[in-house]
Amino acid sequence: MRIFWFLVITFLFVSCDFEKSKEKKTRELVNQEMRDIDWNEVDNYPLFENCDELSNKSAQKDCFKNEVIKHFTTTLQEFEFVLNEGINATIYVDFIVDQEGNIEVLNIEKSRMIDLQMPEFDGIIVQGLKGLPEIAPALKRGVPVKSKYRIPIELNAK
Repeated sequence: MRIFWFLVITFLFVSCDFEKSKEKKTRELVNQEMRDIDWNEVDNYPLFENCDELSNKSAQKDCFKNEVIKHFTTTLQEFEFVLNEGINATIYVDFIVDQEGNIEVLNIEKSRMIDLQMPEFDGIIVQGLKGLPEIAPALKRGVPVKSKYRIPIELNAK
Protein backbone atom coordinates (compact mmCIF):
# COMPACT_ATOMS: atom_id res chain seq x y z
CA MET A 1 0.00 0.00 0.00
CA ARG A 2 2.87 2.36 0.72
CA ILE A 3 4.24 1.77 -2.73
CA PHE A 4 0.86 2.65 -4.19
CA TRP A 5 0.71 5.99 -2.33
CA PHE A 6 4.32 6.69 -3.18
CA LEU A 7 3.57 6.16 -6.89
CA VAL A 8 0.44 8.35 -6.71
CA ILE A 9 2.31 11.21 -5.03
CA THR A 10 5.25 10.86 -7.42
CA PHE A 11 2.88 10.89 -10.39
CA LEU A 12 1.22 14.09 -9.11
CA PHE A 13 4.55 15.88 -8.75
CA VAL A 14 5.79 14.72 -12.15
CA SER A 15 2.57 15.71 -13.88
CA CYS A 16 2.71 19.18 -12.28
CA ASP A 17 6.30 19.59 -13.45
CA PHE A 18 5.32 18.39 -16.91
CA GLU A 19 2.53 21.00 -17.06
CA LYS A 20 4.91 23.74 -15.89
CA SER A 21 7.49 22.63 -18.44
CA LYS A 22 4.90 22.73 -21.24
CA GLU A 23 3.75 26.21 -20.17
CA LYS A 24 7.34 27.42 -19.95
CA LYS A 25 8.13 26.15 -23.46
CA THR A 26 5.01 27.83 -24.84
CA ARG A 27 5.96 31.11 -23.16
CA GLU A 28 9.51 30.87 -24.55
CA LEU A 29 8.18 30.24 -28.08
CA VAL A 30 5.82 33.22 -27.86
CA ASN A 31 8.60 35.47 -26.53
CA GLN A 32 10.94 34.35 -29.33
CA GLU A 33 8.25 35.01 -31.94
CA MET A 34 7.63 38.50 -30.49
CA ARG A 35 11.36 39.29 -30.66
CA ASP A 36 11.52 38.15 -34.30
CA ILE A 37 8.68 40.40 -35.50
CA ASP A 38 9.86 43.61 -37.21
CA TRP A 39 7.50 46.11 -35.60
CA ASN A 40 8.71 48.93 -37.88
CA GLU A 41 7.47 47.29 -41.08
CA VAL A 42 3.98 46.35 -42.18
CA ASP A 43 3.22 43.16 -44.09
CA ASN A 44 0.78 44.92 -46.43
CA TYR A 45 0.62 48.64 -47.17
CA PRO A 46 -2.63 50.61 -47.06
CA LEU A 47 -4.49 50.01 -50.29
CA PHE A 48 -6.76 52.11 -52.43
CA GLU A 49 -9.55 50.41 -54.35
CA ASN A 50 -7.54 50.27 -57.59
CA CYS A 51 -4.44 48.74 -55.91
CA ASP A 52 -4.02 44.96 -56.15
CA GLU A 53 -4.04 43.36 -52.70
CA LEU A 54 -2.45 40.21 -54.10
CA SER A 55 0.59 42.00 -55.54
CA ASN A 56 3.91 41.93 -53.71
CA LYS A 57 4.79 44.35 -50.95
CA SER A 58 6.90 46.58 -53.19
CA ALA A 59 4.09 46.94 -55.75
CA GLN A 60 1.61 47.73 -52.96
CA LYS A 61 3.94 50.42 -51.62
CA ASP A 62 4.34 51.93 -55.10
CA CYS A 63 0.59 51.91 -55.71
CA PHE A 64 -0.09 53.58 -52.34
CA LYS A 65 2.60 56.21 -52.92
CA ASN A 66 1.53 56.91 -56.50
CA GLU A 67 -2.14 57.29 -55.55
CA VAL A 68 -1.31 59.74 -52.75
CA ILE A 69 0.96 61.77 -55.04
CA LYS A 70 -1.60 61.74 -57.88
CA HIS A 71 -4.31 62.95 -55.50
CA PHE A 72 -2.08 65.70 -54.06
CA THR A 73 -1.04 66.85 -57.51
CA THR A 74 -4.68 67.16 -58.56
CA THR A 75 -5.64 68.90 -55.30
CA LEU A 76 -2.78 71.40 -55.36
CA GLN A 77 -3.33 72.28 -59.02
CA GLU A 78 -6.76 73.63 -58.07
CA PHE A 79 -5.10 76.46 -56.14
CA GLU A 80 -2.96 79.31 -57.34
CA PHE A 81 -0.07 79.83 -55.00
CA VAL A 82 1.93 83.01 -55.12
CA LEU A 83 5.55 82.77 -54.01
CA ASN A 84 8.44 85.16 -54.37
CA GLU A 85 10.51 84.37 -57.41
CA GLY A 86 13.39 81.98 -57.00
CA ILE A 87 11.97 80.30 -53.90
CA ASN A 88 12.44 76.54 -53.83
CA ALA A 89 11.22 74.70 -50.78
CA THR A 90 10.40 71.19 -49.73
CA ILE A 91 7.56 70.67 -47.31
CA TYR A 92 7.19 67.38 -45.45
CA VAL A 93 3.78 66.07 -44.44
CA ASP A 94 3.64 63.37 -41.75
CA PHE A 95 0.39 61.48 -41.47
CA ILE A 96 -1.11 58.29 -40.08
CA VAL A 97 -3.49 55.82 -41.66
CA ASP A 98 -5.26 54.24 -38.67
CA GLN A 99 -6.72 50.75 -38.25
CA GLU A 100 -10.01 51.81 -39.87
CA GLY A 101 -8.35 53.54 -42.85
CA ASN A 102 -8.89 57.08 -41.51
CA ILE A 103 -6.16 59.63 -42.09
CA GLU A 104 -4.77 62.00 -39.48
CA VAL A 105 -2.18 64.68 -40.22
CA LEU A 106 0.53 64.66 -37.57
CA ASN A 107 2.84 67.41 -38.72
CA ILE A 108 3.55 69.71 -41.64
CA GLU A 109 7.21 70.64 -41.65
CA LYS A 110 7.94 73.83 -43.57
CA SER A 111 9.92 77.01 -43.35
CA ARG A 112 8.66 80.18 -41.72
CA MET A 113 8.87 81.85 -45.14
CA ILE A 114 6.21 79.47 -46.51
CA ASP A 115 4.00 80.22 -43.49
CA LEU A 116 4.26 83.95 -44.16
CA GLN A 117 3.62 83.73 -47.90
CA MET A 118 0.92 81.03 -47.83
CA PRO A 119 -0.84 80.97 -44.45
CA GLU A 120 -3.65 78.82 -45.90
CA PHE A 121 -1.27 76.05 -47.02
CA ASP A 122 -1.74 73.79 -43.95
CA GLY A 123 -5.51 73.80 -44.38
CA ILE A 124 -5.20 72.88 -48.05
CA ILE A 125 -2.86 69.99 -47.21
CA VAL A 126 -5.14 68.67 -44.46
CA GLN A 127 -8.19 68.89 -46.74
CA GLY A 128 -6.23 67.18 -49.51
CA LEU A 129 -5.42 64.23 -47.28
CA LYS A 130 -8.94 64.05 -45.90
CA GLY A 131 -10.23 64.00 -49.47
CA LEU A 132 -8.30 60.86 -50.43
CA PRO A 133 -10.45 58.03 -51.76
CA GLU A 134 -11.38 55.25 -49.33
CA ILE A 135 -8.35 53.34 -48.17
CA ALA A 136 -7.89 49.95 -46.52
CA PRO A 137 -5.45 50.06 -43.57
CA ALA A 138 -2.02 48.46 -43.47
CA LEU A 139 -1.81 44.90 -42.17
CA LYS A 140 0.64 43.24 -39.80
CA ARG A 141 0.16 39.48 -39.51
CA GLY A 142 -3.32 39.86 -40.99
CA VAL A 143 -4.42 42.45 -38.41
CA PRO A 144 -5.22 46.07 -39.40
CA VAL A 145 -2.63 48.40 -37.87
CA LYS A 146 -1.88 52.10 -37.66
CA SER A 147 0.93 53.15 -40.00
CA LYS A 148 2.86 56.40 -40.37
CA TYR A 149 4.05 58.00 -43.61
CA ARG A 150 5.94 61.08 -44.77
CA ILE A 151 5.51 62.68 -48.15
CA PRO A 152 7.61 65.52 -49.56
CA ILE A 153 5.99 68.37 -51.49
CA GLU A 154 8.35 70.47 -53.55
CA LEU A 155 7.47 74.09 -54.26
CA ASN A 156 9.31 75.90 -57.02
CA ALA A 157 8.63 79.57 -57.76
CA LYS A 158 9.54 80.59 -61.27
